[in-house]
Amino acid sequence: MSVVIVGGNERMERQYKDLCQQYRCHAKVYTKESGMSGKVGEPDLLVLFTGTMSHKMLQGALCAVKGKSTAIARSHSSSIAALRGILETHTAEA
Repeated sequence: MSVVIVGGNERMERQYKDLCQQYRCHAKVYTKESGMSGKVGEPDLLVLFTGTMSHKMLQGALCAVKGKSTAIARSHSSSIAALRGILETHTAEA
């Protein structure tokens, strides 16, 4: 399963990837808008940490997966516990 995480904290980027790896997911993490443009692709799950991202970044991420079969999960909190809850929900469905 491929996961793209948009937003969150730069210092936790490695922890996000490690947690996704525990759930057997391949993760890309974009904490800044500049690195994200055109690189989102077609993931199985798009995680949006809305508390740490701009509206422009949110719109860009949603436009990148528009019309694709990507599940979208939003969380205001960008904690590991929030990501763990999202991954448990979406990996159980797969």
